[in-house]
Amino acid sequence: MVLEGYRDRVRPYLERISRPWLGWSPGRISGLAFGLTVAAAFVAALVRWTTPYLFLPVAALIVLGGTFDVIDGEVARRTARASVRGDFLDHVLDRYADTILVIGIAVSGFANPVLAFLALASLLLTSYMGTQAQAVGQGRLYAGLLSRADRLVVLALATFLEFDWSLPWPWAPGAPWAHFSLGGLSFTVIDVAFVYFVIAGQWTAFARARRVYRAIPPSP
Repeated sequence: MVLEGYRDRVRPYLERISRPWLGWSPGRISGLAFGLTVAAAFVAALVRWTTPYLFLPVAALIVLGGTFDVIDGEVARRTARASVRGDFLDHVLDRYADTILVIGIAVSGFANPVLAFLALASLLLTSYMGTQAQAVGQGRLYAGLLSRADRLVVLALATFLEFDWSLPWPWAPGAPWAHFSLGGLSFTVIDVAFVYFVIAGQWTAFARARRVYRAIPPSP
């Protein structure tokens, strides 16, 4: 999945969605996106002491948070309020949001803690390689298998599939394919998403690092 590659194709839709928010500052919208993602993490953590039914609002909050995370940049572009300071704030909030969201989902009890830790490390490395490219003068790098849009979509889908509908629908967690076993180890849908994050994240981080390293002129 590389959703960043479709940004130009969906730009007309982004312009429509962002239109009602043009009066807001991009920083304020970034804060709203962050707040929605933190709310998703908090609700996910509550699953541990309540019910998997809460995964449904978790998925919805992840989608909303991701949507506003895109809208802030679109508003900044359309209102000529893009700035280095705003870009920095956006990246800082995104990294905190990623960390808090993975921790909240791990606390839910529906994710292997080790996989959650490895997935988080991979996500942070992926993001670091993208911004490090910018730091060494190669421009912000979004290439790879696991952009932020990709992982938010995967997490939203995984938490939605973990939602216990208590109905014999094909995507209910009670379905044979919804929970997996391999070599005596059991995996939830969220675990599978985290495994994907580890593999795709490390691949993306390595690919970005390699691309930037090759683009930097050697020292004389």
